[in-house]
Amino acid sequence: MITVVGMGAGAPPGADVAAGAELVVGGRRHLDAVRLPEGAERVVLGALAPALDTVAEYVAKERPVVVLASGDPGFFGIVRVLAERFGAQRLDVRPGVSSVAAAFARAGLPWDDAVVASAHGRDLRTAVNLCRAHPKVAVLTGPGAGPAELGAALRGDARVLVVASSLGSGEERVERVTPAEAAGRDWGSAVSVVLCLDEARALGPVRSVAGPRTGPGGWALDETEFAHRDSMITKFEVRALALARLGPRPGDLVWDVGAGSGSVAVECARLGAAVTAVEKTPDGVERVRANAAAHGVDVRVVHGAAPAVLSGLDAPDDPDAVFVGGGGRELPSIVAACARRARRAVVVAMAALDRVPAAREALLDAGLECDGVLLQSSRLAPLPGDVTRLAATNPVFLLWGVRPHSRTEGVAP
Repeated sequence: MITVVGMGAGAPPGADVAAGAELVVGGRRHLDAVRLPEGAERVVLGALAPALDTVAEYVAKERPVVVLASGDPGFFGIVRVLAERFGAQRLDVRPGVSSVAAAFARAGLPWDDAVVASAHGRDLRTAVNLCRAHPKVAVLTGPGAGPAELGAALRGDARVLVVASSLGSGEERVERVTPAEAAGRDWGSAVSVVLCLDEARALGPVRSVAGPRTGPGGWALDETEFAHRDSMITKFEVRALALARLGPRPGDLVWDVGAGSGSVAVECARLGAAVTAVEKTPDGVERVRANAAAHGVDVRVVHGAAPAVLSGLDAPDDPDAVFVGGGGRELPSIVAACARRARRAVVVAMAALDRVPAAREALLDAGLECDGVLLQSSRLAPLPGDVTRLAATNPVFLLWGVRPHSRTEGVAP
């Protein structure tokens, strides 16, 4: 058997946790904290592959191994690679308190409704987008993806960062800072986890399912669910297909350009994506914010006219998907600017036939594979005498361009 012992954040295990082992593997501070059996080989974890090869030699000879790990080794920890290499049936896992659980305990908050993201050895953008979209996120940090980098990416967001360092040790430190304050400091290598909180929404209602709130019970909501001006809103039939082609998901960044009422932005946020809405009219900006608040989601709203406002939008990050609504003479240049930066897809809704060829050309010129439909629908409408007629809605062209490599990509890392 391989015994995997969690250490660090909670009550320390006994000094004799390695008793009987012939090989003990772990970080230097964990190895120094236990009593090694006489004659046992000690391997300090650095590069993982050589340590696993040494473990394999002992397992092949049926010699006992102990692996020391931080916190709960089954939570973003070494249990995954050990199970993949040696099989779960060979593991005797004895978890400690995870750094995430310890950090929330220090902050005095429940965490059954938190989102947890690991930025250790992974792209930080996924964690950043989760922090923008959700009110309570724990980020496991790593080199180049610590509080400073996270704070720099969240400067424009109303968030508080709780930075927990050296959890479970005599040097433990827990600090509450703004993203700007976090960005301006050198935090060293002792940071265990960073909590990102929207304090106004951090204490959500009690639920029976752990994790972030489940996805909405429905989407492509009726237009009456949104405040809008003179029916200037993407109709739900169009919105349904647009959402299907945008594919918003947790960890994504989505732009809604020419947001109008913000109906597409709000629906993408309800599906877990971080969203930036661009709107050129002051009353439209307030309308988008009001609709986001009414649906309990966080949408970053930028007041400005595309395409000019797009050049620095969310830099240096690029959106995963972009929805472009409206029309006008600037539409081809707006679509071109969005298509250059979109990582996965651009969806364009147009009422005017004249705009379709130029928008399609802009998508193709950016290397996207383009397709589209003309959507025409008729809704049931009552007539006097308890009868029903069909009321036609205005036809809308929907084009979408998809980055070829994105078809084979999985979910966000």
